[in-house]
Amino acid sequence: MRHSPVTFGSSIVGMLFILAGVFHFIRPDPYLTMMPPWLPRPGVLVALSGVAEIAGGIGVFFGRCRRAAGWGLIALLVAVFPANLHVALHGWPGTDFPPWVLWARLPFQVVFIWFVYRTCLDARAYPVRSA
Repeated sequence: MRHSPVTFGSSIVGMLFILAGVFHFIRPDPYLTMMPPWLPRPGVLVALSGVAEIAGGIGVFFGRCRRAAGWGLIALLVAVFPANLHVALHGWPGTDFPPWVLWARLPFQVVFIWFVYRTCLDARAYPVRSA
């Protein structure tokens, strides 16, 4: 089975998720302040989501892993949505973002999911080539 090459779009997805994941460790405070209070162990959850972003971002660069990485990144984007909604509802401590900006962020989650799907999972992005 022949694996498809990395495209410009998938490399953007990979790099963005790797960078975002690294920032979970370099600057965890913004991520920690986003966490809804009903979630346990926010530090552990921020670290786990950072590891998942880095792993998914790296996986995008490998044809054998790209589909699994794409599904994993989509699952991650769905999983972090409650934190984004929490911020929109209650504000983001430590920031001066106006409420409209926090609400405007929510639809971008769907855009990110679409972009991951389109660049990592959609057959049109990786047409089957004959040998």
